[in-house]
Amino acid sequence: MFVFEIFDFNFDFQPLVFASIALWSLALYLALTTVTDWLMAQLVRWFNFAERSLYTSAEEYEKTRPAREAQNSFYASILSIIPFFFLGALSHYLVDLLLGDSWALSLGILSAIGCGIYELGRRTGQADSGD
Repeated sequence: MFVFEIFDFNFDFQPLVFASIALWSLALYLALTTVTDWLMAQLVRWFNFAERSLYTSAEEYEKTRPAREAQNSFYASILSIIPFFFLGALSHYLVDLLLGDSWALSLGILSAIGCGIYELGRRTGQADSGD
């Protein structure tokens, strides 16, 4: 357990908890790829709409459009992680409450490996079927 003192506040940092939350988040991110893709598409759409309102001329907007759309896709992919981080924290704390701290980490590892294998198989199946 590490304690950081910043501006008279003590922050308790436990690497085991952070690792478990990260593993659960990764597992959920891989398991729910349809939700991930939908969330990223909605964020990209919203970013493009919000940025369009900042330009007054259509010529200036169209001139830099490809670069801005690529940047908005990057931001959307980064921000799409946040809900899965909260779901991973919820999963960690539920398993921790029911089974204990070491089980939360162990099941996080197993679920991340299992969901990774599932995602590889799903993508291979899509490539074979021509989708």
